[in-house]
Amino acid sequence: MARALGLDFGTTNTVMALSENGTQSRSMQFSSMAGETDSMRTALSFMKDPSLGAAALQVEAGQAAIRQFIDHAGDCRFLQSIKTFAASSLFQGTLIYAKRQTFEDLMEVFLRKLKTYAGDNWNGDIGTVVAGRPVRFAGSNPNEDLALQRYNEALTRMGFPNIHYVYEPVAAAYYFAQSLKKDANVLVADFGGGTTDYSLIRFETNGGQLSAKPIGHSGVGVAGDHFDFRMIDNLVSPEIGKGSQFKSFDKVLDVPAGYYVNFGRWNQLSIFKTSKEFTDLKSLVRSALEPEKLEMFIDLVEHDEGYPLYQAISATKMALSQHEEAEFNFSPLSKAGRKTVRRADFDTWISEDLSKIEDALDEVLTKTNTDAGSIDKVFLTGGTSFVPAVRKIFTQRFDADKIESGGELLSIAHGLAMIGESGDIERWTA
Repeated sequence: MARALGLDFGTTNTVMALSENGTQSRSMQFSSMAGETDSMRTALSFMKDPSLGAAALQVEAGQAAIRQFIDHAGDCRFLQSIKTFAASSLFQGTLIYAKRQTFEDLMEVFLRKLKTYAGDNWNGDIGTVVAGRPVRFAGSNPNEDLALQRYNEALTRMGFPNIHYVYEPVAAAYYFAQSLKKDANVLVADFGGGTTDYSLIRFETNGGQLSAKPIGHSGVGVAGDHFDFRMIDNLVSPEIGKGSQFKSFDKVLDVPAGYYVNFGRWNQLSIFKTSKEFTDLKSLVRSALEPEKLEMFIDLVEHDEGYPLYQAISATKMALSQHEEAEFNFSPLSKAGRKTVRRADFDTWISEDLSKIEDALDEVLTKTNTDAGSIDKVFLTGGTSFVPAVRKIFTQRFDADKIESGGELLSIAHGLAMIGESGDIERWTA
């Protein structure tokens, strides 16, 4: 029997769900060398394997890609947060062992690996795929049409006969609405890795049937990855040369700050490592006033320390959600990698991002002429919703008993799958 597949292709994690009927769904289970899981890191690794032939590569995805990268860091090409490139016209592909891989290629390779990991869990025909998409794609100048064209190409290559797109917060709202006991205006805030999206929806139940009327949407290309960048920019970048200087003939110039954007966006490090920009950075060491800092920067890139840094930053950020202070520990920086971080400082670092997140909330309420008192339920989903400064945006506007959260990783995929068999899928598509 053909079924509907809900695909939440996320910046940080990807989740799939299969519909059982119009009101039930189950998570796709994946089995790889990293174990069993129902969510997969949106990551790929490529490594040459002589046993597969001269031109063949051993490819892994998700946690298995991370494991392969850690075990073979110097011999492995590692990519994360693929989704952030979807709407960028500047990203025309990346070279992996001398072969150019476009966004469509990378997305297809990732999904095919997930299908392999799913094994018998992917049994039977999938007649419809409902893919989530952000209200606004990440990037400084995102091209929405280009992103959807790329999505469509990758999904078509997978052989899906019917492809639909639904805003990610709409899918989360649909999932949440299954538990509603009465009609309600629901505001969903979906905090992903790359985007923050809002949907305001009116849900009504008539004769046991759930119906909905989308009222409005908004979004901004700011979320958890930006918070990570702020932490790196304040804790790490100054230790590896940001703000330092170098001599150029008779002038003293600042080391270009653009290098540190590459390092802060840890998912781009593998691309930065092979760029002319990195070659230029290495040439500055001889003329740097603090060469030891740039040498440390170069060592971190060449030894593929991006993922360990991400783990250290993530651990500190999570600890700050529970405590006023937390320890940052990143051993490759030695003494400079051990610091106490105060939540108040973290809140200051992310204040610009918080303003953008709040502005997007204002946008959806203003353009729909909706006041806070007219909202019956506020559903927060995504890991960044646990950051106290983010939750404060909502507790200052809405009564505490209206705010709910849950299904941080699974709600979108399950909502997508259920929409796929709802019988009125066109009403929900973006």
